[in-house]
Amino acid sequence: MSGDGTSGLVSAAQAARSAGLDALFDAPGLDLIAVSPVYETTPVGGPKQPDYLNAVLIATTTLPAHAVLERCHGVEAVFGRIRDEVWGPRTLDLDIIVYGDVVSDDPELTLPHPRAHERAFVLAPWLDIDPDAEVPGWGRVSDLLAKVDHADVRRLDDAVLHPPG
Repeated sequence: MSGDGTSGLVSAAQAARSAGLDALFDAPGLDLIAVSPVYETTPVGGPKQPDYLNAVLIATTTLPAHAVLERCHGVEAVFGRIRDEVWGPRTLDLDIIVYGDVVSDDPELTLPHPRAHERAFVLAPWLDIDPDAEVPGWGRVSDLLAKVDHADVRRLDDAVLHPPG
């Protein structure tokens, strides 16, 4: 562990996210294809809080998008997520960025995620696992990442999310 405790914090957060990944894929209907490297990022908006650890995963599913969202919210709840402050601190945050090529303005589940195309903490890890990825209606992830500031997005090569199994 480093003198400032950062390695210990990353290890604890990494373990929680790996457990969240296990919980997400514990029930049938959702199959993991790929998990990105972990990135540390400065929070966007909201109160002052510690940096976030972010990753992107790709999955296939037989479930409708709303069922996947319900599963995500259930996993967040198990890990103590409380939704009482917009952009506030959270123990775990699972978002659906895209669902195939679906475009929807449903207030419960807007697809693609309304700010994914401008968030380097989504685009950078996604590009790592799918260089040909596209955000429907916005374009290629590689082109979108080139347009946004990603100075505060740092890949953590020693932090790895382990696939369920």
